[in-house]
Amino acid sequence: MDVPVWVWGITVAAIVAMLVFDFVGHVRTPHAPSLRESAIWSAVYVGVAVVFGVLVLVFAGGQFAGEYFAGYITEKSLSVDNLFVFVLIMASFGVPRELQQKVLLFGITFALALRTVFILVGAAAIENFSWVFYLFGAILIWTAWVQARSGGHSGDEDYQENGVLRLARRVLPTTDEYHGDRMTTRIDGKRFITPLAIALLAIGTADIIFAVDSIPAIFGLTQETYLVFAANAFSLLGLRQLFFLIDGLLDRLVYLSYGLAVILGFIGAKLVIHALHTNELPFVNGGEHVTFVPEVPTWLSLTVILVTLVVTTVASLARNRRDAAHVAVPAASASAPSGAHATVTDGVDGTSRTVGTH
Repeated sequence: MDVPVWVWGITVAAIVAMLVFDFVGHVRTPHAPSLRESAIWSAVYVGVAVVFGVLVLVFAGGQFAGEYFAGYITEKSLSVDNLFVFVLIMASFGVPRELQQKVLLFGITFALALRTVFILVGAAAIENFSWVFYLFGAILIWTAWVQARSGGHSGDEDYQENGVLRLARRVLPTTDEYHGDRMTTRIDGKRFITPLAIALLAIGTADIIFAVDSIPAIFGLTQETYLVFAANAFSLLGLRQLFFLIDGLLDRLVYLSYGLAVILGFIGAKLVIHALHTNELPFVNGGEHVTFVPEVPTWLSLTVILVTLVVTTVASLARNRRDAAHVAVPAASASAPSGAHATVTDGVDGTSRTVGTH
């Protein structure tokens, strides 16, 4: 895929413009966004990503468009998983609701800049060392195993500060209270950083960890640097709005970790297969290519990703409805008088039934 420099320039300029618009139009004045505002702007950013994919389809063909959409959907799914950590960070640092947008936007900007560097380094490594696909595949398969073992997320988990944050607290003078939306403040002539800056540092360091599985995952779906960059950028741009839109729904996605484990494991296996097809390692098949296993086509990758996400979401919502129904029955039984009958509404299908108590 030959992408002219001017196309790169327009794409980067458009992404920077959207970030600036986000800051000036939404974050500059601290406020807690409403559900309606979050839903509208989430839809806008998804729409922009879809329009970009259509343009790829028109100008570059179905193969590259399929690779882009597979990468975008995967990155968006991983972003939802990352939101669990963001929720824990916000709660741990007690970030006021009206200031959370600013922390997220600065964190997203940092993540985009960081991932751009990782993408360029990864592309250069792939271009010169075919064995990198083995490494990327191993990282994803290991990450899939960790995701599957985690068994989901718990709202009772506590965020544990990493070494960078602990070092920052020791080295930098920090206030205990927030000072509006300021990152630093001056007290008695001395400059202090606020907890808002520490929370932002926490988001930034978390983004570094997220990139470890994010970048190899998308390189497993497309080796086109332009598409890798675009899919990452568009998935991150709507992350701030998505945070406020599904904040209350995150705990309901109880099977998300299993779904992501399947996706990452699948892409990891795809990378290993591709590595075998381009093999140059002397201790693997004598340095010759291994082609007895066919490459995984883009349409199959996209199908596996979409089906896994649909099944994971439906199964999670069904589990929540069953749990709600099981909680409702004992509660109704306990509140009814002895020997009486209580009418209970089934949380699954909405029907009513009578429960006898003794």
